[in-house]
Amino acid sequence: MKSSLKTKLALTYALVAIISILMISLMTNVFLEKQFKEYTIENQENKNKELADLISKQYSDNENWNYKSIESIGINALEQGLIIKLSDNSGKVIWDAATHNNGLCKQMIDHIENNMTKYYGNSSGKYEEKLYTVHNNNNKIGNLQIGYYGPFYYSDNDIEFINTLNKLLLGVGMLALFFAVLLGLFMAKMLSNPISRVVKAAQNIANGFYNNKITEKSETAEIDLLISTINNLAETLENQKNLRKRMSADIAHELRTPLATLQSHLEAMIDGIWKPSTERLESCHEESLRINRLIGDLENLAEYESENYKLSKVKYDIYDQIKKIIYNFQADFKNKGININLNGKREIVFADKDKISQVIINLISNSLKYTPKDGNVEIIIDKSDKEIIIKIKDTGRGISSEDLPYIFERFYRVDKSRNRLTGGAGIGLTIAKAIVNFHKGNIAVKSNLGKGTEFTVLLPKGI
Repeated sequence: MKSSLKTKLALTYALVAIISILMISLMTNVFLEKQFKEYTIENQENKNKELADLISKQYSDNENWNYKSIESIGINALEQGLIIKLSDNSGKVIWDAATHNNGLCKQMIDHIENNMTKYYGNSSGKYEEKLYTVHNNNNKIGNLQIGYYGPFYYSDNDIEFINTLNKLLLGVGMLALFFAVLLGLFMAKMLSNPISRVVKAAQNIANGFYNNKITEKSETAEIDLLISTINNLAETLENQKNLRKRMSADIAHELRTPLATLQSHLEAMIDGIWKPSTERLESCHEESLRINRLIGDLENLAEYESENYKLSKVKYDIYDQIKKIIYNFQADFKNKGININLNGKREIVFADKDKISQVIINLISNSLKYTPKDGNVEIIIDKSDKEIIIKIKDTGRGISSEDLPYIFERFYRVDKSRNRLTGGAGIGLTIAKAIVNFHKGNIAVKSNLGKGTEFTVLLPKGI
């Protein structure tokens, strides 16, 4: 049976509290018992010696015993669980507690034995006797035999102290358990509420609702990171959703225009409105080629993004490659009145020459399209320890910060008007990024609206 996180945390706190209380109680009892046992044995020995010393003082200088005082001492000792028997040097019994009240002695020993059996069982001890020499002025005047339950015993006061201590530990334990459950519920609520909110947000994402972001914060780093991740996931999926919609609209638009042109021309010729002249047939052919190029670009993109795509890598001079590409564009740049410069020196790379050429051509073509007359395009070839760096900078109209994150997406075009003079279907940069990624490289862009754009291509040196 599954239980909620809140229940599990509360039970965990309660279990930890119970275990802690039991361990503390056990350790406290073991420690106190050891100390109390040693104290009781030592205290018993001191009592016995004090009793012997007190008895010795009941012997007068005229060699007579103070029987009345001895009897009083014996009765008092009996009340403390001690059974004494005093004899002089000749063995004559001066006072014997058993003779004085044998029933009380037996009752007292039985009572102590019952108390000790409750705590330690039948192996707790037994009745034992110790013999002490009684002196007066350094002269032996007799022997004192002290009988008690040994090796130690607890009086009624001692047992009452132990019971009070155990009750106190039990009370503290119950109080600690109560606060532990309260703390557990509080902590469980603090932890489970944001997690429940994350679960709800994840369910909304699974159902296609991406706008329901989590606004609450958590003091727990992992939960706060989880909330941030879910919010980023929702935002990314929302962006992907919008891009898919735009891509569908773009594909429909890119196909609709040439197809509509083909349809209208063919219908006009079929209905006899137009004669099928060479000029009109060439126009239809041009539109069919446009559709074919779009389909070819999509096929190439799918191929480049395939995990099984293989590159035909060779060692070659990329400076020489870019120099030749610029030469092929020279007439176009001259006709538009744009200056193009190449800065750098010979750099050897290990790459697919045709595919890298496609990347460079695409980036230079973009600079040509979006740079106005009297503008400048500069291509810089540089290197670092591990990479060849290619930068293509222009002084064109630039890209807005809103469009910049999406320019490598399929069919995304900064020019929303879809003007044929300023570009194709919007797949060129997507293909360029796929090719560079396949080379284990990276392509990035920086741009300022109205000032220009800079593309940076990083290609690994390693062979």
